[in-house]
Amino acid sequence: MEGNQAGTSLDSLIASFHKRIGELQELVIARNMYPARSISDLSAIDTALSSMELQVQSIKDRLREETEAIPKAKKLIEASLKQQEKLQKMSICAPSHLPDKATMLNSDLNRCLLQENAKQYEQNHALSSLKSDEEAVVLPKEKKGRGSPPVWYITVEELNSLSSYMRGRLTLEKVNAAINDMASYAEANAHLIAAPKQKLAENLWEKALKLRDIVTAQAVKGKHFFLETDMKGPSLKLDNTGKAILTVLRHLGRISETRIGQNRVIILMKPH
Repeated sequence: MEGNQAGTSLDSLIASFHKRIGELQELVIARNMYPARSISDLSAIDTALSSMELQVQSIKDRLREETEAIPKAKKLIEASLKQQEKLQKMSICAPSHLPDKATMLNSDLNRCLLQENAKQYEQNHALSSLKSDEEAVVLPKEKKGRGSPPVWYITVEELNSLSSYMRGRLTLEKVNAAINDMASYAEANAHLIAAPKQKLAENLWEKALKLRDIVTAQAVKGKHFFLETDMKGPSLKLDNTGKAILTVLRHLGRISETRIGQNRVIILMKPH
């Protein structure tokens, strides 16, 4: 539609220039009938007409170029509209709580700190082997290669495949935001497991000992996990909605659960 309007405007402009060119041609004929050198008053007109002829020719060339560019502009508009449609479809499927660049950088920094803390803890443990058992907790070897927690979002198709009873009022954004929270819980627990006692606040040492007991269990070795008691938001909480989210993620294979002692442990599964 916009291309048709542009074409109409150009046609009108070209017609106007053709009319002006006709008038100029009549003046040129008059000039040729009476050469400028024989009539001194026409010398200025002769110069002006010559200049105008050059300008008109330049304008005609420019109009021709613009007219030839219209089909290319139409194709560009069509390609832009198709690209816009694709982006709109992608935005519907994409979760709204994707981690931003700063979060990814912080995650990488945390992993580096965890590895450094793990090395330091092993050195301190070798030097303090005669201390109490509480301070001589050995870091599990598999922690070194564990990496960052998996963040495996669900898709619109997976959510729609659930029964209405199981899905309830859950949305794609709520579930994927909860997956982000789970990764944060698991990352925090990995930090507690790796950190030496002198690097931890006194109120965290008891939980660190509990996590180090849990991580030695066969069911969680080499895996990222969090406890049910870790579910304190911002998106995943230990309420009816949080329990519904756990049910959905367990059904879709994103998590598995086990019980170690009195602790309910949720394990994050990696993408297939």
